[in-house]
Amino acid sequence: GFLTHSIALISDAGHMFTHCFAIGLSFIAIIIARKPPCHRKTFGLYRAEILAAFINGLFLLFVVGVIIYEAIRKILHPQEIQGLHMLMIALAGLAVNIVSIFILHGSHKEDFNIKSVFYHMIADAASSVGIVIAAIIISLTGWNVLDPIVSIGISAVILYWAWGILRESTLILLEMAPTGISVTSISDDLKKHFPEIKEIGNMHLWAITANMLVFSAHIQVNSNGTLSTCQSTLVENVNNY
Repeated sequence: GFLTHSIALISDAGHMFTHCFAIGLSFIAIIIARKPPCHRKTFGLYRAEILAAFINGLFLLFVVGVIIYEAIRKILHPQEIQGLHMLMIALAGLAVNIVSIFILHGSHKEDFNIKSVFYHMIADAASSVGIVIAAIIISLTGWNVLDPIVSIGISAVILYWAWGILRESTLILLEMAPTGISVTSISDDLKKHFPEIKEIGNMHLWAITANMLVFSAHIQVNSNGTLSTCQSTLVENVNNY
């Protein structure tokens, strides 16, 4: 990027650097999350994956700020860009991103941590495509101002994915109810399926990770039996549920 005077390549290189950091951070988080629960960490360390995703999102925001700053500086003080060399480097970067996307495809649907890294790759592949197109146009026309304009476009793509990652990870870290489900709907459904339940109160719903939800509540049962009878009835019904 420095040799070709292309801010688009430099911004893409910075984005790729954050990918290396993100993948390393996510790998460490997976190792930590595999450790079994204990008397202090009763839920285990699954939240390490969410924390890694949150940090990755913050780094994406930092990259966006750097790219926009450099793009504006290039617009105000344009430099001649070596379009052909820019094109060759952009094609190599695009090939690497495509391979990375194929490697992670499928796993990102079940793991929020891998999902954050996968979105990194999608965003960078999109930016590589934009750089390839810009490099071709610059080589043919000499429109050097197109380079910082593409960089701003890359920033918009990165910002979109970063916001999604930060939003989802923040909801989990703040222990909010997952999107699309509420304690009211769970309460109504339990009462519908289990006529033994008289009342449900003190309800809480949160997520340990994206695929591990927790629901707790105080349940009053319609039964004249002992406490053990009520408990066995509930356990049997909930297991069937």
